[in-house]
Amino acid sequence: MDMHEESATPRTKARAGWRRGGAAVTVALTAGLALVACSSGGTSSAGGTSSPSAKTAACPTGTTAAGAGTPTGAPTAMPSGNAGGIAVAKTIKKSDTSTSTVIDPTGAQIRCATSGITTTHDITYSSPTTDGHKSDLKLDIQVPTSTSGKKPLVIYLTGGGFVMADRTANLSQRTYVADQGYVVASVQYRTTKDGATYKDAVADVKSAIRYLRANADKYSIDADQVAVWGQSAGGYLAAMTGATNGEKSFDVGDNLTQSSEVQGVVDEFGPADLSELAADYDTAAQKAIYAAGNSAAQWVYGPGTKKSVADRTSEVAAADPSTHISSRTAPFVLFHGSADNLVSPSETLTLHTALRAKGIDSTRYVLTGAGHGDLSFTGDTSAVLPWSTQETMGHIVDFLGQHLK
Repeated sequence: MDMHEESATPRTKARAGWRRGGAAVTVALTAGLALVACSSGGTSSAGGTSSPSAKTAACPTGTTAAGAGTPTGAPTAMPSGNAGGIAVAKTIKKSDTSTSTVIDPTGAQIRCATSGITTTHDITYSSPTTDGHKSDLKLDIQVPTSTSGKKPLVIYLTGGGFVMADRTANLSQRTYVADQGYVVASVQYRTTKDGATYKDAVADVKSAIRYLRANADKYSIDADQVAVWGQSAGGYLAAMTGATNGEKSFDVGDNLTQSSEVQGVVDEFGPADLSELAADYDTAAQKAIYAAGNSAAQWVYGPGTKKSVADRTSEVAAADPSTHISSRTAPFVLFHGSADNLVSPSETLTLHTALRAKGIDSTRYVLTGAGHGDLSFTGDTSAVLPWSTQETMGHIVDFLGQHLK
């Protein structure tokens, strides 16, 4: 595969043993990181109840949190135009990194320190009787027990190509962030398989944020300190959630007295302007990714559409987080792999540039040679590794520490 990648001096500072002393200091479509999975240890439960977990040793290979089940191998791909196949670019145009930090993501993998985490599964945050969707929407939550008091909240959004949203995904990285002293909630959201558009999914994320703020005491959450973190399609939703701070049109359903605003956004390889989703790619990839009626088109226009996202119509523009930036937009940190052949690397660059132009704090990292998260379903078991290094995850934890006090 002919991939044109950036070359730059790698960041050489090794990040060993990352751990931020609890809450006092403080997303590809990854579907669980079997190679480096961190166990949250001890006891967990379903149905909205929980019990404390015991302390656990550093991440054992292939282990998942007790009661969480095996992380699923969800396809790590953006929408395609060929009957459910995956459009993979053969060439990638080199993009500008002059306003980004280029890092070499080949260092040590994350390790979970010995700490307790209480995990609760299957918490219903929105029901059809209140929001009008067909079935309950659920979340899973991890609460650190190694420190007392309220802790900042991080909302995690998995990827899924706009067609799925498996909240059990990416257990390893979620547990690692929880182990740094954050409450981490992994949220299910509606997708095109549910007949939903981006508007519905953004409303779901904001509904989950309001629910957790309303139940902050129950889950030891500091309701004033909330960040949203997503990968691929989840990165897109994280960006939309943070960009639309203060836009009441996305606030529907329960707990409307609670704020849905966030104080930080972590966007890993998420799309933004869908009309430029394949801008860095070869003609064949562009043809597939811009195919009329595919999942990207349905995400914007709704089920049954015959339209394409190739043209920047008013609907496509409204689905671009950069068109929602205001003085209330949260600070951002964005990540992209230089060899991402599913979402053009320029997608996060364009959003990063737009944020800075509007005076919003934005930092972007480019991972040299990294692709689009977990590609183990294709037989590539190494693609996930750049995203779970101490270097990469250290930048995420640093950002959270800066913006969630």
